[in-house]
Amino acid sequence: MAAPTVKADWDSLISSFTCPDWFRDAKFGVWSHWGPQAVPGQGDWYARYMYQQGTDAHRFHCRNYGHPSKVGYKDIIERFTAEKFDAEALVDLYARNGAKYFMGQAAHCDNFDNFNSKHHRWNSVNFGPKRDLLGEYARAARGAGLRFGFSEHLAWSYSWFNVNKDADAQGPYAGVPYDGVDPANHDLYFPPHDDRSGQYPLNPSAAFVKNWYDRLADAIDQHTPDLFYTDGGIPFGQTGLDLMAHFYERNRQGVYTYKDVNGRRGVDLNIGTWKPGAGVEDLEHGVLGGIEPEPWQTDTSSGPWYWRPQEAYKSPAQVVHMLADIVSKNGNLLLNYTQQPDGSLDEETTWIVESVGAWLRTNGEAIYGTRPWTTWGEGGAGFRAGEMGLNEEVAFGAADVRFTTKGKDLYAITLGRPAANARWTVKGLAGAAVSGVEVLGADGPVEFAVDGGGLHVTPPAGLRGDLAWSLKIAGVL
Repeated sequence: MAAPTVKADWDSLISSFTCPDWFRDAKFGVWSHWGPQAVPGQGDWYARYMYQQGTDAHRFHCRNYGHPSKVGYKDIIERFTAEKFDAEALVDLYARNGAKYFMGQAAHCDNFDNFNSKHHRWNSVNFGPKRDLLGEYARAARGAGLRFGFSEHLAWSYSWFNVNKDADAQGPYAGVPYDGVDPANHDLYFPPHDDRSGQYPLNPSAAFVKNWYDRLADAIDQHTPDLFYTDGGIPFGQTGLDLMAHFYERNRQGVYTYKDVNGRRGVDLNIGTWKPGAGVEDLEHGVLGGIEPEPWQTDTSSGPWYWRPQEAYKSPAQVVHMLADIVSKNGNLLLNYTQQPDGSLDEETTWIVESVGAWLRTNGEAIYGTRPWTTWGEGGAGFRAGEMGLNEEVAFGAADVRFTTKGKDLYAITLGRPAANARWTVKGLAGAAVSGVEVLGADGPVEFAVDGGGLHVTPPAGLRGDLAWSLKIAGVL
């Protein structure tokens, strides 16, 4: 093999990375955040919470499966059969409804690999579905013409999952250790050690760090992803940089996304190192407050990260409003559509997918391949910048506008319908030399006027849609 051209140090990684146009233009990707933790229907972090007495997950587990000293997470894995999983049908649905890239999940914090791992026997080929889930997704995504990537959350697992060796403090099983103490299970649950934090391990063993690298380098080598997502900053010092360099050596048009965990996201977590410029910044459930000079990404979910049927979903309008806001600030939206344990989507999720897709078929030219304007938007409503801001519902109206540009056209995406007999007003275009206005998807000419109060646009008769509307404005750029 030729000598690496990307050195595994920050200076080299930063100087060699330029965000490729495929990512800049894509704007919208879909994620399958799915694995054995979907099985109980109790949402995210089940593999940790089921071993913590007093949590809903622990109560659910004891009452439905048995006490975790007898029935542990290894037994949940065996219930993960994915009997209705059809990667080709799912990815085709996403591609037809607006996705330009697709991401699967290589490994979550539960120390289970969703691919044919050479370095970890607890994987989806040996246990549970007995299928290479990531491989099926990779073939389906590329067959549909999408860029393909995958996520890793494995760096958390050495500490995050170590609660499996604890015991109840009270009740009929007080003091009885959970099944993680059994040496026969240590290749899934890890050998005994002290760190039980819900963040990256404070003192990971050398064996774990090497195994983390080997497993993910193996996944990279098998699937040559276009996108690699790590859930935090870059972990484990030099070993993390080695993996980043390995990824870029396999795909020089690849994008590594990682998180500024102790900076402007407004959190203080021990989950890796951040330096800008070696990849793309990612925010979980969050947005940035203005236009960024370099592309960035939001990752969020239409519902819970893992199946929890009693939890509310985001509406199609919420998804479209997020997308318009993020794109106006030079970002991409990576959206998980929550999957059921069997690998399928429920009816409501399918409706969300298709509703967002219908909006994008009409309005996609205001999204795909666009670049920011001089300002990202106007109006009184907006998402709170920083970590988790997208978990708060925002009431947008006709005065709330997000801007994008393409060539000589300016797009003003209005996030509400005007009241009867009222007009849209884009205040930022007061006195502008507007030569024409279209409403994407509307038939016939559009009446407009410009004065000192802005650009005023009369909605055409019979205006269709109920999510957002894109005004295509000529003569301004």
